[in-house]
Amino acid sequence: MRSLIAAVAGLAFTGALAVPAQATPPEGKYWRVDTILSRTHPRPVGSGYWLAERQASTVWQSPEGKSWFGFRPLGARPKTEKDEAAWRADGSPTSWTYRTEGMKISLSTEPGEGHVGPTKGAPKGFRLGERYVTYQQLQDLPSDPVALKKYVVAGVKTWIKEAADEAKTTAPNSKIEDWESHLDRYVAIDLSRMLWENPVPQKVRSAAFQAFKTTKGVTDVGRAQDPLNRSGQKFALPTLTTKGTVLKQQLLIDAKTMTLLAEYTDTTVDGKPFPAKTKVETYKVGWTNEQPAVPDGK
Repeated sequence: MRSLIAAVAGLAFTGALAVPAQATPPEGKYWRVDTILSRTHPRPVGSGYWLAERQASTVWQSPEGKSWFGFRPLGARPKTEKDEAAWRADGSPTSWTYRTEGMKISLSTEPGEGHVGPTKGAPKGFRLGERYVTYQQLQDLPSDPVALKKYVVAGVKTWIKEAADEAKTTAPNSKIEDWESHLDRYVAIDLSRMLWENPVPQKVRSAAFQAFKTTKGVTDVGRAQDPLNRSGQKFALPTLTTKGTVLKQQLLIDAKTMTLLAEYTDTTVDGKPFPAKTKVETYKVGWTNEQPAVPDGK
C-alpha cells in the first residue's frame, strides 16, 4: 500500500504499552492475501484509446514465517465505454505491441501463465513496517486502541528520525519537518496494514480499525462497493502533496470483520492524471490449508 512512501522501521516490542491480546492459534497452514490490481496502461494504443490492465498476486505465510508468492497477468481491456467503442472500430484487436525508450511493450487480452514459488530474498517472519517479526510477536501487539495508536506513533517517529538523518547524506537541505508534516498519514497507513497484511488477533484488528478511523485527517466518505461488489465503509487518507505530485488514497473497509476490501489510489502530476500510479487494488485475506498455486484471479 505504501508504494510512494517508506514504511515504518524499528518497532520495539517493550510490553509496557498494554496487556497483550490473548494469542490466537493459527486457523490454517497459511495466512493468505489475494490481491487484484487494476490500473490504466500509461500510454494509449491503437487509434488512441486507453486500456486497463489487471494483475493477480497472492502471498502465503506460514506461522513459522516462511512465505510464497504467486503472480499472474490477467490481460488488458478497454478502460471505458468510449475506449471500447474505439477498440471495436479498430477491429477489436486482442494484442498490442509498441516500442518506447528502446523497450518493446506487448499487451494482450488473454491472461498470462503466471508463476509461483518461495519468496526470494525476504527475511523470515511477518512484515510489520520494515521489520520482520514472529507470529507470537504479532499476537503480543496492544489490543487497546489508544495503546496501539501510541505504539504505532512511536514507531513512526523513530522512522522519521532515521529517514531524515539518512536523507541528509544525499540531500543536505532536507528537513525532518518534511516527514513530520505527514505524521498522521503515516500512522493511518500503518494502522490500516493491520487490517489485511498479517494474522493479528481479532482484538488487535478491531483496535487498529478504531484507531485508524479516529486518526487526524482520516475522513469517512460513506458506504461504497468495490469492483467485486462487496460493500464497506470508505475512508479517505490525508492527501500527500510533494513537488507537484498529489497522491489521494481511499480505503474500503468491512466494518464488521475489520478487514480491508479495496484501496483506491489517484495520482496527478502538475495537475494532470498520472496513469502509472493511479490504480484500484482489491484484497481477500484469511487462513487457508490450500497449497500455494498460481493465482487464477477469481
